[in-house]
Amino acid sequence: MRYFDDFQPGEAIEAGPYVVSREEIIAFAKQFDPQPFHLSDEGGREGIFGGIIASGWHTASICHKLAVESLLGKSASLGSPGLDELRWLRPVRPGDALTARFEVLSTTPSRSKPDRGAIKFRFEVRNQNGEVVMTEVANALFARRPEGGAAK
Repeated sequence: MRYFDDFQPGEAIEAGPYVVSREEIIAFAKQFDPQPFHLSDEGGREGIFGGIIASGWHTASICHKLAVESLLGKSASLGSPGLDELRWLRPVRPGDALTARFEVLSTTPSRSKPDRGAIKFRFEVRNQNGEVVMTEVANALFARRPEGGAAK
């Protein structure tokens, strides 16, 4: 279990790959972002993308899944008060293998609640060609290590 006290600015965690399928792109789009370029190759060819692409929100969800599997699920995470920035830089296509890097930008102990602290992360998602497809600056809250608890 990692606590707030265990994170250091500059530290980075890598995760993935996660291969994106055409079926999941379409299923996500049907439920949450039913724009033509997310629903079919034909819809994608009619626009600027030349074929079907994943919703940016789908890409962000994959990034969050990788964050939970590699970082948040193994920590004393208390949730998030929100994002400072989210950028979709390149389209994600069927068959893309996404990897994520989560870098600690800063750690700030809470002044009003000494049992927790805030961590600012930079998330970067790349495809199999090393191209950055998404970036995010996220804020997260973590519990402090209980008194007397040793680091593991």
